[in-house]
Amino acid sequence: MKEPWLEEVRERLLHITREFKTQLSIYNAAIRHPRTPRLARWLLIAAMAYAASPIDLIPDFIPVLGHLDDLIVIPALVALAIRLIPENVLLECKDLKVQTAINSPKVGSHR
Repeated sequence: MKEPWLEEVRERLLHITREFKTQLSIYNAAIRHPRTPRLARWLLIAAMAYAASPIDLIPDFIPVLGHLDDLIVIPALVALAIRLIPENVLLECKDLKVQTAINSPKVGSHR
């Protein structure tokens, strides 16, 4: 018998994962959008590269501080980039994501 709290945690983690994937696809669309300012584009690329890179400003083996730099640097780069991107460009990227989600077949669905 599964514990109800465990199912809640699982659902919450699935929601966070889906939202993360959605945000990544929006940022990817923003990077490719022709009206995205060059600096914003580079900041988003830097944030993604920093997240994927094994090299950190503070090594991860240092307790707490090692992971804290990831929680500060990446959101700061993304927030700064988002402020530089015109609002209508971000809306176009979000709309593109929604249209892509609507038009693409769901994985595992049987029609």
